[in-house]
Amino acid sequence: MIAMLRKYFISGLLVWLPVIITIVVIKFIVDLLSKSLLLLPPQFQPDVILGFHVPGIGVALTLLVIFFTGLFAANLIGQRLVAYSEQIMARIPLVRSIYTGVKQVTETVFKPGGQSFRKVLLVEFPRVGVWSIAFQTGEVGNTIDSQLNEERMVSYFIPTTPNPTSGFLMMAPRSKVKELDISVDQALKFVISLGVVQPGAASSKQK
Repeated sequence: MIAMLRKYFISGLLVWLPVIITIVVIKFIVDLLSKSLLLLPPQFQPDVILGFHVPGIGVALTLLVIFFTGLFAANLIGQRLVAYSEQIMARIPLVRSIYTGVKQVTETVFKPGGQSFRKVLLVEFPRVGVWSIAFQTGEVGNTIDSQLNEERMVSYFIPTTPNPTSGFLMMAPRSKVKELDISVDQALKFVISLGVVQPGAASSKQK
């Protein structure tokens, strides 16, 4: 009897838990995007103008602002204004360090045709004989390579489980890592699920 109750409880948990987590994540994203409305003066808030609350209007406004910002930055005048604002940022000591680092990371990750976070690797971590999933972030520059006297190095990010937003930045010779023939999505599901969700047809090749 207890075993049957436990079975039904787990079955129900497997149904509801993904639904609840999905709703919580979506709500967090929507609430975060909706905060853009706080930038508007109180008299220009949509709720004040319309007289009632419209769900999701903050999300739509944020997406429109991002889209039109990209549209403006793509033309000649926008490019000049962006370049001028970056010059101003570069002259502010603390802001310069943060802004430059974030800009380089975002350009590397979102640049079309870039290789950052496009390849899933299998690396020996935290010790020899123990393997972990990693994502290649790029190739190590000559400044570090020249100090190591090694073959060409690659940099990669090893995510923690079940929170893949934190982890470790590592570097190793290219011959010491194995490239997995799986997608980034499959690898993330494997990491987040604590290894329960296995990637399909994962064949690896020495890189």
